Amino acid sequence: MAVRIRLKRMGAKNNPFYRIVVADSRSPRDGKTIDEIGYYNPLKNPADIKVDVEKAKKWLSNGAQPTDTVKILLKKVGVIE
Repeated sequence: MAVRIRLKRMGAKNNPFYRIVVADSRSPRDGKTIDEIGYYNPLKNPADIKVDVEKAKKWLSNGAQPTDTVKILLKKVGVIE
């Protein structure tokens, strides 16, 4: 089972925010998730990013692969160098 750390879209039309979740790579974008590790609101200035650092490091050490966008967000927060 390939596990990914990715964004799950929430919010209303033209008003998105995202939850940073751990999910099986085969599940749909907004489908079933394994764990929720934070959120990202791109509409605020500056963007609002909150990540549970302990959970993120745990999942990364267990082999979860972040998507490109999540990798950028985790670098901003300081989880990944």
